[in-house]
Amino acid sequence: MDSIEVADDKKPHAVVIPFPSQGHIKALLKFALLLHHRNFHITFVNTEFNHKRFLKSSGPHSLDGLPDFRFEAIPDGLPASDLDSTQDIPTLCDSIRKKSIAAPFLELLNRLNHRASTTNFIDNPPVTCIVSDGLMMFTTEVAEKLGIPDVKFFPIPACAFMGFKHGRTLMDKGIVPFKDEECLRNGYMDTVVDWIPGIKEFRLRDFPSFFRTTNPYDITLNFSIEKTEALDKASAVIFHTLEPLEPVVLEALTSVVPHNFVIGPLQLLLNHVPTDYSKNVGYSLWKEDAECLQWLDTKPPNSVLYVSFGSVAVITPQKLVEFGMGLAQSKQAFLWVIRPDLAVSESAILPPEFAVEIRARGLVTSWYPQEQVLNHPSVGGFLTHCGWNSTIESISAGVPMLCWPFFADQPTNSRFTCNEWGIGIEIHSEVKRDVVEKLVREIMEGER
Repeated sequence: MDSIEVADDKKPHAVVIPFPSQGHIKALLKFALLLHHRNFHITFVNTEFNHKRFLKSSGPHSLDGLPDFRFEAIPDGLPASDLDSTQDIPTLCDSIRKKSIAAPFLELLNRLNHRASTTNFIDNPPVTCIVSDGLMMFTTEVAEKLGIPDVKFFPIPACAFMGFKHGRTLMDKGIVPFKDEECLRNGYMDTVVDWIPGIKEFRLRDFPSFFRTTNPYDITLNFSIEKTEALDKASAVIFHTLEPLEPVVLEALTSVVPHNFVIGPLQLLLNHVPTDYSKNVGYSLWKEDAECLQWLDTKPPNSVLYVSFGSVAVITPQKLVEFGMGLAQSKQAFLWVIRPDLAVSESAILPPEFAVEIRARGLVTSWYPQEQVLNHPSVGGFLTHCGWNSTIESISAGVPMLCWPFFADQPTNSRFTCNEWGIGIEIHSEVKRDVVEKLVREIMEGER
């Protein structure tokens, strides 16, 4: 990144806009902090919904920023919803496809440029580039109107991008959409696809989950394909990964996206930033329970299993109970994140015997400072949904994973974690307490 460091009197101004969900915001915010360290003026743009969530979770001054690192908010075009819940992903995708956020975003950039022309140039430089989430397809048109570069940042690995990129081929070959729901149950998902560059023995179940539909007009199916086909006009495409992790896939990716770059792991890079500001920025839309770190201090090294299914996954009450009782039966110490909106039913509760069984060795709360937890010496395993932030944070901390992918790129991440990198075990079968118990024991005590 040394090549982009510039003098103070010519400070570039990057406007950074993530896809409006927890994992994407966290990754883009970290990348923005790295750019800020390299002398960029930053405007970080959340939706008004998520802006309010940050203020609620982290306090009224949490987004005050710095003179050269500022936060702005724009409407997302969606109806008001519960601030303690993640917005519906297909609805967000549909809003982006319809460019509902495009007009407010362009208005914001015009205001920033007007401020630059009427005030102190050094304190308010004009916008010189857009750094947008790869899912925010409309920003390329906005950049063209302003005559500035648009850099796309994908907070996913190259292997997952390759899966998304070949969605159109799946449709052209008549594989997707599926003929009927039976394709999900009769072994069809184990069909091997051998024509994706840089990836061998890739099964249909390893593709991003958005392709598992019988509806050719499915919003997330078409959104997933369109986002990878809208990159020709992007100035550059960046992936949050590292070359030693995916050398073969990244080499093949060059022929698909020639103007690509990789950077990561972001947090390990931020650890070398000698400023206090990056260490004080909060990334969570939920209020974090830091008291769990004191509980971890009382446990032996590598003795605690950390359990989190991320910010979006929703499970049935039955699966919640099976996971809970499997953890209880394993006799392992664990730290479990149960978000307020994790279960599909408000009546979802764990049975009384769960509380009795886990006494003194299990801790449950609504949200934890994940990276601090993963880097704590007492944590020896991670039961995860395989979101990419969670996966690369676990890799960075040297913690093996028990993988239960839920949706989006997570099946691909799980496949590479378990089969290519050999640092995880996947829960293949239906979630049953005996299976969970066995695999938890294996990840915490087994020779693998």
